[in-house]
Amino acid sequence: MKISRRQALAGLAGAPALLSFGRKGWAQSTTTLKISHQFPGGTIEQGDFRDRLCRLFAREVEKRTNGALKFEIYANSSLMKTNAQFSALRKGALDMSLYPIPYAGGEVHACNLGLMPCLVTSYEQGARWKTAPIGKAFSKLLEDKGVKFIAWVWQAGGIASRRTPVLGPADVKGLTIRGGSRETDMMFAAAGAKVSTMPSNEIYIGMQTSALDAAVTSSTSLISFRLEELAKSLTAPRKGSFWFMLEPLLMSKAVFDTLPAAQQQVLLEVGSEMEAWGMAEAKKDDEQVAAVYGAKGCQVVDFTNDHLAQWRKIAEESAWADYAAKSPEAAELLKLARDVT
Repeated sequence: MKISRRQALAGLAGAPALLSFGRKGWAQSTTTLKISHQFPGGTIEQGDFRDRLCRLFAREVEKRTNGALKFEIYANSSLMKTNAQFSALRKGALDMSLYPIPYAGGEVHACNLGLMPCLVTSYEQGARWKTAPIGKAFSKLLEDKGVKFIAWVWQAGGIASRRTPVLGPADVKGLTIRGGSRETDMMFAAAGAKVSTMPSNEIYIGMQTSALDAAVTSSTSLISFRLEELAKSLTAPRKGSFWFMLEPLLMSKAVFDTLPAAQQQVLLEVGSEMEAWGMAEAKKDDEQVAAVYGAKGCQVVDFTNDHLAQWRKIAEESAWADYAAKSPEAAELLKLARDVT
């Protein structure tokens, strides 16, 4: 098995512990992969489903490789800061991450497409990206940058507000709001809002210190980061949203390429199997978030088709137009994404 310099050095330090035996009794090396993410940790049975997805994935891969692949999972950005994880994947300094892809937009502009407001409007539409021309083009682009898709995960998002509910563009005028991506922020700015950029695990302190009036993030993060403690209202995504984020399980291509073909295949197979589970859990959280905030006394509302049409008009004129103007490649990616209905 070809191993990277980093793995080789680790192996020299702990060689006695890196031997196990397969079912046929042949000695085989054990590779331990680190998975990092920004979300609260838990167990396979309880907690943020993105952490649970990582743990389920790890358990199944370890089982199918007979222990040849093992995993260490670092939740809540405990291994490295959130925004550093994508660059670390590209360099082979981090093995895997469940990562909000638009966070990498400053480093790889194409990644901003993973949270283009009003572009993806349902889980089913997002799931079709993987096998459509947009998915193939996006995957190749990221692989050329050193990052490989293992599981495609999409999440809808809602809006927690310290004030009255945010439904249409008129509701954000004068508010300081966190959008979650450059393009969402651009749409909000075009509607008259002030925008603030931060990872979702920093929203709580932003709202607590009044640096934020409102924030958009996934239903799961709205629950996991306990924003109901600070919010007065919630716009839930259960009946539709302008905010669908691609949060895939990613792997360093440099690390992936060091593994035997059989292990690579297991990683991809298990990753693919986790996608339907992830979609089901995300949909559950879209319903659960409304119950959590309602129980806390928050006003809970839903987007209407009219609200979403208003947002789409602004998004097309601002974020979509800006993205496509960056390069012919960006324009083509946006076209391919729009082809998926």
